Amino acid sequence: MRLVCRYLRHAPKQMTCHEFLRGVTASIRKHYKKSHLPQLIEHPEERLTCSAIVYSRLQRQIWMIGDCLCLLDGQLLENPKPEEAIYAAKRADRAKQLLAEGMTIDELLTHDTARDFILPDIVDSMKRQNVTFSVIDGFPIPEKHVPVITLDFQPHEIVFATDGYPFLCPTLAESEQKLEEQKKNDPLNINTFLASKAFMKGQDSFDDRTYIRFKV
Repeated sequence: MRLVCRYLRHAPKQMTCHEFLRGVTASIRKHYKKSHLPQLIEHPEERLTCSAIVYSRLQRQIWMIGDCLCLLDGQLLENPKPEEAIYAAKRADRAKQLLAEGMTIDELLTHDTARDFILPDIVDSMKRQNVTFSVIDGFPIPEKHVPVITLDFQPHEIVFATDGYPFLCPTLAESEQKLEEQKKNDPLNINTFLASKAFMKGQDSFDDRTYIRFKV
């Protein structure tokens, strides 16, 4: 994430999405030792990896690389990993089974054995990154998996966020409130919202959160 931020800070403002994808890939690639490349080709799950959502002011475009969220004038735009919903549902079923067998919610919030159940699936899906879905990892990014939204020259309000917000709203306060309600009502994320992980003990969310709202 820090390497991508550093690249963006110095990237030419007139660059296209295609140029950004090539440039950020080359930038990450420089941090791999040549001797490690065969291992990283064979095991994509070991690569430096992150997602990003970018707004180009000159191109008037939104670029979505990886599993990020966007509200464009109140309309939700997503770019989820292909199997994410399947794994979340599988984990929910496993958690409900464990609860029916006598395990408590508190125990699962201490050690999410339902997540352990799907970890092999998650690792397996990472083997297909930059094949069936896009990420930034120092290897070529398939542009067909990078949504590009071109805006007209009317005013627009945009929200960018990570998928740590299960219910993305037009304001940060509303989004945080929805997150708190989810934590209170369904801390395992197996009913009102399905996720591949829970609100573990000592954490105020189940995933990383970034939120920015701006007008163009």
